[in-house]
Amino acid sequence: MPVDPNAQRLRAGLVGCGAVLAGVLLAGLVLWGVVRGAQKWPGGVLSSWLQRTTRTDMSQPTVVNRIQKLQRLETVVYTMDKSVTGEKQSEIFPDFLAGDRLLMLVHGEVIAGIDFATLKVSDVHVQDRTVRVHMPQAQVLVTRLDSGKTRVYSRQTGWLVPTDPNLESQVRSEAEKELLQAALADGILQKAQENALATITSLMQGMGFVEVRFE
Repeated sequence: MPVDPNAQRLRAGLVGCGAVLAGVLLAGLVLWGVVRGAQKWPGGVLSSWLQRTTRTDMSQPTVVNRIQKLQRLETVVYTMDKSVTGEKQSEIFPDFLAGDRLLMLVHGEVIAGIDFATLKVSDVHVQDRTVRVHMPQAQVLVTRLDSGKTRVYSRQTGWLVPTDPNLESQVRSEAEKELLQAALADGILQKAQENALATITSLMQGMGFVEVRFE
């Protein structure tokens, strides 16, 4: 009986595919057996093989870059509510004729912190897992009145004079000065420096440093 060549090629192909499949299954069984056996080895051999380590760049340029990214670090916000009075008087006429008096309720805040834009590369020294940082001094970053919570409570103007349009802005300016003085008197700069040191310490420890020193 004549043999069909196409049928022979088909049978040969099927035999080849079966051999490849059998080889893959056998390799998988061998690998599974090795892994299962390694899991029972003492000392966690497999775990040590698969263990991954984390490497952190603790070089000086990297540390300086991380600190500088903080930019203007605001660490303390001081708020104040108070009444501020402003007035203008005549040297001749009494107030009810020529005076101008304004009472304003102000709400303001002073924000202090550190501007790390002034930090230089030479301000940071790295040795093994110890870092020394020459910190910039804390400063007042913002002094402002909240316009939404600041308002004129009362205004009394004499009969003979018009209302002074500049009095309110003068009172606001004086209120900002008083706000700043009160914040400084309460030690806002010292507190801002302390909070900044704590922030940098946490940042450096997060990078892997064991000891953080400040100058």
